[in-house]
Amino acid sequence: MSHAVKIGITSYANIKARTIAIAKGEYKPRSGEPKVWLTSFRSLANTLSEENQELLKLIQKRQPESIAQLAEMTGRKTSNLSRTLKSLERCGIVELKESRIKTQRGGRAPVKPVVLAGRYDFEFVL
Repeated sequence: MSHAVKIGITSYANIKARTIAIAKGEYKPRSGEPKVWLTSFRSLANTLSEENQELLKLIQKRQPESIAQLAEMTGRKTSNLSRTLKSLERCGIVELKESRIKTQRGGRAPVKPVVLAGRYDFEFVL
Protein backbone atom coordinates (compact mmCIF):
# COMPACT_ATOMS: atom_id res chain seq x y z
CA MET A 1 0.00 0.00 0.00
CA SER A 2 1.71 3.03 -1.28
CA HIS A 3 -0.45 5.92 -0.17
CA ALA A 4 -3.06 7.21 2.23
CA VAL A 5 -6.60 7.73 1.06
CA LYS A 6 -7.78 11.27 1.69
CA ILE A 7 -11.54 11.56 2.16
CA GLY A 8 -13.36 14.90 2.27
CA ILE A 9 -16.62 15.48 4.12
CA THR A 10 -18.88 18.37 3.22
CA SER A 11 -22.46 19.13 2.21
CA TYR A 12 -24.06 17.80 -0.95
CA ALA A 13 -24.39 21.41 -2.20
CA ASN A 14 -20.61 21.94 -1.81
CA ILE A 15 -19.82 18.65 -3.56
CA LYS A 16 -22.16 19.53 -6.44
CA ALA A 17 -20.78 23.08 -6.81
CA ARG A 18 -17.19 21.78 -6.75
CA THR A 19 -17.93 19.10 -9.35
CA ILE A 20 -19.61 21.60 -11.69
CA ALA A 21 -16.73 24.08 -11.31
CA ILE A 22 -14.21 21.34 -12.15
CA ALA A 23 -16.26 20.22 -15.17
CA LYS A 24 -16.47 23.81 -16.46
CA GLY A 25 -12.72 24.29 -15.99
CA GLU A 26 -13.32 27.04 -13.42
CA TYR A 27 -11.56 25.13 -10.66
CA LYS A 28 -8.55 22.83 -10.68
CA PRO A 29 -8.18 20.67 -7.54
CA ARG A 30 -4.86 21.01 -5.71
CA SER A 31 -2.70 17.91 -5.40
CA GLY A 32 -3.33 17.46 -1.66
CA GLU A 33 -7.12 17.73 -1.85
CA PRO A 34 -9.37 14.73 -1.30
CA LYS A 35 -10.43 12.97 -4.47
CA VAL A 36 -13.31 11.28 -2.66
CA TRP A 37 -16.06 13.33 -1.03
CA LEU A 38 -18.86 12.15 1.26
CA THR A 39 -21.76 14.11 2.73
CA SER A 40 -21.46 13.04 6.35
CA PHE A 41 -19.43 11.29 8.99
CA ARG A 42 -22.33 8.83 9.21
CA SER A 43 -21.80 7.72 5.60
CA LEU A 44 -18.08 7.40 6.35
CA ALA A 45 -18.83 5.37 9.49
CA ASN A 46 -21.09 3.05 7.48
CA THR A 47 -18.40 2.60 4.84
CA LEU A 48 -15.69 1.85 7.41
CA SER A 49 -17.86 -0.20 9.79
CA GLU A 50 -16.18 -2.81 12.00
CA GLU A 51 -17.39 -5.53 9.64
CA ASN A 52 -15.86 -3.75 6.64
CA GLN A 53 -12.62 -3.12 8.52
CA GLU A 54 -12.36 -6.86 9.20
CA LEU A 55 -13.09 -7.51 5.52
CA LEU A 56 -10.27 -5.15 4.50
CA LYS A 57 -7.85 -6.89 6.88
CA LEU A 58 -8.83 -10.29 5.44
CA ILE A 59 -8.34 -9.06 1.86
CA GLN A 60 -4.89 -7.69 2.78
CA LYS A 61 -3.83 -10.86 4.57
CA ARG A 62 -5.27 -13.59 2.32
CA GLN A 63 -5.32 -11.74 -1.05
CA PRO A 64 -8.26 -13.60 -2.63
CA GLU A 65 -8.19 -13.88 -6.42
CA SER A 66 -11.95 -13.34 -6.78
CA ILE A 67 -15.06 -12.17 -4.97
CA ALA A 68 -16.25 -15.80 -5.01
CA GLN A 69 -13.07 -16.85 -3.17
CA LEU A 70 -13.62 -14.02 -0.66
CA ALA A 71 -17.21 -15.21 -0.19
CA GLU A 72 -15.91 -18.69 0.70
CA MET A 73 -13.46 -17.18 3.21
CA THR A 74 -16.09 -15.02 4.90
CA GLY A 75 -19.26 -17.06 4.56
CA ARG A 76 -20.97 -14.00 3.06
CA LYS A 77 -23.01 -14.05 -0.14
CA THR A 78 -21.22 -12.95 -3.31
CA SER A 79 -23.91 -10.36 -4.10
CA ASN A 80 -23.56 -8.81 -0.63
CA LEU A 81 -19.77 -8.69 -0.92
CA SER A 82 -19.97 -7.22 -4.40
CA ARG A 83 -22.14 -4.31 -3.16
CA THR A 84 -19.84 -3.71 -0.19
CA LEU A 85 -16.71 -3.79 -2.36
CA LYS A 86 -18.21 -1.38 -4.91
CA SER A 87 -18.99 1.04 -2.07
CA LEU A 88 -15.40 0.74 -0.81
CA GLU A 89 -14.15 1.22 -4.37
CA ARG A 90 -16.14 4.48 -4.75
CA CYS A 91 -14.32 5.75 -1.65
CA GLY A 92 -10.90 4.86 -3.07
CA ILE A 93 -10.29 2.22 -0.40
CA VAL A 94 -10.46 -0.86 -2.64
CA GLU A 95 -9.74 -1.47 -6.30
CA LEU A 96 -11.54 -4.22 -8.18
CA LYS A 97 -9.01 -5.57 -10.67
CA GLU A 98 -9.18 -8.29 -13.27
CA SER A 99 -7.96 -11.50 -11.67
CA ARG A 100 -5.22 -13.71 -13.06
CA ILE A 101 -7.46 -16.77 -12.74
CA LYS A 102 -8.03 -18.49 -16.10
CA THR A 103 -11.61 -18.60 -17.33
CA GLN A 104 -13.40 -21.22 -19.37
CA ARG A 105 -13.91 -20.54 -23.09
CA GLY A 106 -13.47 -16.82 -23.27
CA GLY A 107 -15.58 -15.88 -20.25
CA ARG A 108 -14.88 -12.74 -18.31
CA ALA A 109 -12.06 -12.93 -15.80
CA PRO A 110 -13.14 -12.85 -12.16
CA VAL A 111 -12.75 -9.60 -10.23
CA LYS A 112 -10.04 -9.47 -7.56
CA PRO A 113 -10.45 -7.05 -4.61
CA VAL A 114 -7.26 -5.18 -3.67
CA VAL A 115 -6.93 -2.87 -0.65
CA LEU A 116 -5.28 0.37 -1.76
CA ALA A 117 -4.21 1.94 1.52
CA GLY A 118 -3.69 1.20 5.17
CA ARG A 119 -4.06 4.85 6.25
CA TYR A 120 -6.91 7.30 5.84
CA ASP A 121 -6.81 11.09 6.19
CA PHE A 122 -9.96 13.16 6.54
CA GLU A 123 -10.79 16.75 5.70
CA PHE A 124 -13.98 18.39 6.95
CA VAL A 125 -15.22 21.42 5.00
CA LEU A 126 -18.08 23.64 6.18
